[in-house]
Amino acid sequence: MISKTNLKVMVHDTDFYGRNAISSYLAWDRRTRVVHLAESIGEIPHWLAEHTEAEWPDVILLDTFSSPTADHLRGLIRQLHEAIQDLLIIVLDRSVRLDYALAALDTVAGAYFLRNDVGLQIAWAIVWAQRPEFAISQSVLETLPEEADERLQNAVVLPQRRRYPELTDRIREAIQLCVVEGMSADLAADEMGVSPHTIRSYVKEGYRILESYDIGVEYPPEMSAQERAFMRFTALEEDDYQDNDGPLSPTKED
Repeated sequence: MISKTNLKVMVHDTDFYGRNAISSYLAWDRRTRVVHLAESIGEIPHWLAEHTEAEWPDVILLDTFSSPTADHLRGLIRQLHEAIQDLLIIVLDRSVRLDYALAALDTVAGAYFLRNDVGLQIAWAIVWAQRPEFAISQSVLETLPEEADERLQNAVVLPQRRRYPELTDRIREAIQLCVVEGMSADLAADEMGVSPHTIRSYVKEGYRILESYDIGVEYPPEMSAQERAFMRFTALEEDDYQDNDGPLSPTKED
């Protein structure tokens, strides 16, 4: 089940491009709203002090780069939990480090994901992680040795990105350029070496294929075709975005 809640997200990432890429991906999904981009851990308490609790994040994406050791990460997560009640912390790492994964697990973070495992589907991962079990991504699972902590072995695993076998490489590239990167048909045509008319044809066919997988799913009528295409293109393989009580109904304000 995916929550209809408008999730407020704080993105902590030491890399400028990383912060802004994540923010742009989250902006496409009305179920998530970025409230702050934090370059350093030190600025988080200052930001909280300057804003009311109603504005505080429901979710923090926590970059491990600021934590030189697993113990440092443990302390950091505990501090954030003490500051914000009912906070979901998703730890994003660049490579699998089992001691960091255990630090996240021990301090009741919600998930330990590899950044490359999550990729474009970061909004889906955030919404999917709104569950009581600790979650890991696929590469973490594949790296676990036989003697790894049983709690990690029993963690739920983030589903893979949904596959669309009918999307040809050219259609997929056109969707990537025009939907994900927001290029115009003219710019995408220059990039792909075809005419703008061909790009529009690719995108139209891509929209049709993506929509064909939405069996029983409804989107708010005010959502643009591009928004819906982005959500479909980045969806998780698990058909988990229908609420038990009705269709997906994002509530984020424009």
